[in-house]
Amino acid sequence: MRDPISDKMQEGVEEGAFPGGVLLVWYQGQIIHHAAYGHACLIPRPEPASCETVYDLASLTKPLAGVSAAVVLAADGRIVLDDRLERYIPELRQKELSQSTLRHLLNHATGLPAWRPFYERIAPDGGRLREKTLEERRRALYNAIHHEPLLEPVGARSVYSDLGFILLGEMLERVTGKDWAALCHGEVFQRLGLEGLFYMSETGPTGGTSLRHRIFAATEQDEWRGHLLRGEVHDEHAAILGGVSCHAGLFGTAKAVLTASQVWLSAVRGDVSPLPRKWAREFVHRQKFAPGSSWALGWDTPSTGPAGEPSSSGQFFSASSFGHLGFSGTSVWMDPERNLIVVLLTNRVHPTRKNNLIRQFRPGLHDTVVKTLMG
Repeated sequence: MRDPISDKMQEGVEEGAFPGGVLLVWYQGQIIHHAAYGHACLIPRPEPASCETVYDLASLTKPLAGVSAAVVLAADGRIVLDDRLERYIPELRQKELSQSTLRHLLNHATGLPAWRPFYERIAPDGGRLREKTLEERRRALYNAIHHEPLLEPVGARSVYSDLGFILLGEMLERVTGKDWAALCHGEVFQRLGLEGLFYMSETGPTGGTSLRHRIFAATEQDEWRGHLLRGEVHDEHAAILGGVSCHAGLFGTAKAVLTASQVWLSAVRGDVSPLPRKWAREFVHRQKFAPGSSWALGWDTPSTGPAGEPSSSGQFFSASSFGHLGFSGTSVWMDPERNLIVVLLTNRVHPTRKNNLIRQFRPGLHDTVVKTLMG
């Protein structure tokens, strides 16, 4: 009997949406699909993907590390969502960002732009990145964001922003007095019982992670750094920060992403979870102050695009669903009503980021999953 889900994934490989990937579907307490397709690497020679392939999770780092850290610290009373950022980062006083709250930041409504190529100014030649110390690079990047002019007033509109989440990382480091790697592994991963997520820092994997038998999916043939990236963070600003950041940099398998996602879904549903239900629900609830925004607090919710294009979750995920995408070709979507998690990890940026076919592929995959489950 043909499997529509496998057929759809194979179609993604054959039509060039990504070289390879792993799809994991968890439904009502059971893994009902966990399979690898295509290749983990195409150059210098093809290597097949497997269910144990480690992927650069890109912006899945935002919810799995950054938002998880924020919810833990908020539940502990160490941060307050409606406090202005200047309380935590005094350098923001007298700057446009001084009016922004942590809630604005998590909702991508600070007025900051989505991205700026600050890395080109800090390290014009990525191959010589380490000629500046990590602390010099960190301070240069944080300072650039502190002084970045806002596109519009705080709270006027949600614009998905890497810069905002880099700022979130700086803020949470200051609150805890810990660097980001120590904060994540101590305050988030150990506390929430998460295993298998780690950063590839300039000194090696974080959290005492062993690389024995680990196979990494390759990402881009990177012009800035002058080599193929494999087991090295793809995002340039995460590289500036030594591979360890709140906005990008996590690595993991599909199973590791599932484990982290289950913590969130269980809390939102009111099942047993180390995350407090009240706070988890607050963070996945769509905010109202930015007109037309689909964003909750660090998590996205289903929506149609400005031109009527479908949500990346497809047509059938419930309105209470929440999820996130990663630039490297990764995503996770969760549906509390169906008790469903879909994890898709690919390396669609291998060997170049110019391939955007996954945008059309992903909604159809989610539709196929739900239709198959519903019979």
